[in-house]
Amino acid sequence: MNHLQKRPHLKFILLLLTLIIAYVIFWGRNFLPFHNLLLSLSYLGTFLAGFFYAYGFTAAPATAILLSIAKDQNLIVASLVGGFGALISDIIIFMLIKSTFSYEVKAISKTKLIKFIGKEEKLLFGSFKKYILATFAGFIIASPFPSELGISLMASLKEISFKRFLIIAYILHTFGIFIILNIGNLV
Repeated sequence: MNHLQKRPHLKFILLLLTLIIAYVIFWGRNFLPFHNLLLSLSYLGTFLAGFFYAYGFTAAPATAILLSIAKDQNLIVASLVGGFGALISDIIIFMLIKSTFSYEVKAISKTKLIKFIGKEEKLLFGSFKKYILATFAGFIIASPFPSELGISLMASLKEISFKRFLIIAYILHTFGIFIILNIGNLV
């Protein structure tokens, strides 16, 4: 058992810390030296913000950076660059989920409880299950919510090839970052 499992409150404290960091970053956009540092990174900073946008604990600070630099970059180019950074993170997450957790997912799917839930799911959602699941996963991936959950849901869909996943994830992240940059441009 690692330290985070022994002390579950540490995860909450880490999450709270990232939210405080995000607030400081967003507030720091009015602090000229910090703002100039972000701007000096140019699109490399946007790429890095996009990269960290996809991870649960770094999504808030990455969003704050995107909001802070929005007025000083071309929104379309920044969205494309940030979306590519997020895509790199998604590839890492996707590969870890597919390679590391495939045995666990198969084992869990064979349990009686999961089989029962699967039958009830068919009654509730019918043939629309995969579309509902994909839509929900897409919303999570596009938003600043932790992409790990959305990617896990996408990886569980047998119909989605890796190439299709890459295209969908890039479009969703680029769209989500574009929305954030537009909000940052207005504030």
